[in-house]
Amino acid sequence: MAITLAEINALRQKTQAGLMDCKKALTEANGDMEAAMEILRKKGQLVAAKRSDREAAEGCVLARVDGNFAAMIALKCETDFVAKNADFVALATKIIDAAVANKCKTLDEVKALTIDGKLVTDAVTERSGVTGEKMELDGYMTVEGDYVCAYNHMNQNFLCTLVAMNKPCDADVAKNVAMQVAAMSPVALDEKSVPQSVKDAELAADVEKAKQNQINKAVEAALKKAGINPAHVDSEDHIESNTKKGWITPEVAQQAREIKAKVAEEKAANLPEQMIQNIAQGMLNKFYKESCLLEQAYIDDSKVSVAQYLQSVDKDLTICDFKRFTLRAE
Repeated sequence: MAITLAEINALRQKTQAGLMDCKKALTEANGDMEAAMEILRKKGQLVAAKRSDREAAEGCVLARVDGNFAAMIALKCETDFVAKNADFVALATKIIDAAVANKCKTLDEVKALTIDGKLVTDAVTERSGVTGEKMELDGYMTVEGDYVCAYNHMNQNFLCTLVAMNKPCDADVAKNVAMQVAAMSPVALDEKSVPQSVKDAELAADVEKAKQNQINKAVEAALKKAGINPAHVDSEDHIESNTKKGWITPEVAQQAREIKAKVAEEKAANLPEQMIQNIAQGMLNKFYKESCLLEQAYIDDSKVSVAQYLQSVDKDLTICDFKRFTLRAE
């Protein structure tokens, strides 16, 4: 049977699929609108299956607040072109609005919601069929508190943060904290909030760094004492390259190798354990200051910490929780 332009446009309005896709679906369904919609839905599932091995690295991150509850979610796709499409952003908006309205706590709860008469997962699959790109939901996070704030960095939908305060406060103060989270990417609220496994791993790495730094200093001093420029022999590649350039002789190259090996071995065997632990602890304390939100230097005044900034506003004001999600590699 002949398919009219009016029928094609009607299906396109219902599904947002392309004109040719709508025409093909109606032709296959012999003009049955419901059957054509089902064909397009299945096509979306097929596209999603074919693209399952592709990376969805672009997308739209949105955040919303409802009373004392705030949430954010990322609807991911493959290209920036699709990420900025109005219909794609509209779908992400419907999903986050429904999630916040229903106070969803997990991504699975969000996926089980219904929007426009269909499951969220089916709506995402259908949009995948329209665009021909892999799509997936990711990064669903929530906070709750006496005062909550959501921040969309530059309103570009690629980085959002959530902050929960322990008491009502000025909106600008909460936004300043949310912007701090966006800019400085803290890993924990304070030192107590850092998981013990992270502390142990950081300290172990710092101990090794401290040992290597002491060894490197001893080697450098020995090389200088022998009249050898440490920069010329800091790696085997440099030794070979600088020998070929004539900057050092083969004899000096061999002497440098021997000094480096001997001094490194001797220094490693005689490192004061307590000194190494003290240095490592200092490095760990620096990690806390750089990585814990309340201990970070406040971005608008590096002379004070975030905790001190909040106390300058209200001595009892502090942060209960925060979340951050970005689509950009950092």
